Amino acid sequence: MSVGRVFVDTGAWFALQVIDDSHHRIASETLEALLGVAQSLVTSNLVIGETYTLLRLSKGYRQAKRFLDAIAQSERLERIFLSAAIEQEAYEILHRFSDHPFSYVDATSFALMRAQKISHAFAFDAHFATAGFLRIPADLRLSR
Repeated sequence: MSVGRVFVDTGAWFALQVIDDSHHRIASETLEALLGVAQSLVTSNLVIGETYTLLRLSKGYRQAKRFLDAIAQSERLERIFLSAAIEQEAYEILHRFSDHPFSYVDATSFALMRAQKISHAFAFDAHFATAGFLRIPADLRLSR
C-alpha cells in the first residue's frame, strides 16, 4: 500500500518527541510504517514553528532544539514555506469554517495540502477530518 505524500502536523511531531505523550507509542509505530509506504513526508514552516514553540514551553530548550536538529537532518521530509496565496486561502478556510475552532496553522495546513494535492495527514487533530482529509493513524491504519 502506498499513500503518496503525507502531511505531518504539530500533534504528530510533538508525540514523536515526547515519550510521556499519550500518543507517543502510536506515533512512533505510525512513523515507522509511513517510512515504508509514503512517497515523502511534508510539513510547513508554520508547523515546525508551532511544534518548536510547544516543545520549548512544555519541555524546555534542549527538547525543542533536538526537534529542529532532527528536522534539519531528515532526508525524507519536504519542508514547504508558505506563500501569500496559501495564506489567502487559509483566511478563506477560516471564514468558511467559522463555526469550527480551527487554528491559523490548521487553516494554512489545509490550504497547503489542497494546493499540493495531499489527502493524508499524520495527525491526531480531528480538524483534519472535518476539513476532508484522512488522518493517519485515526482514519487509516498502516501495518508495519
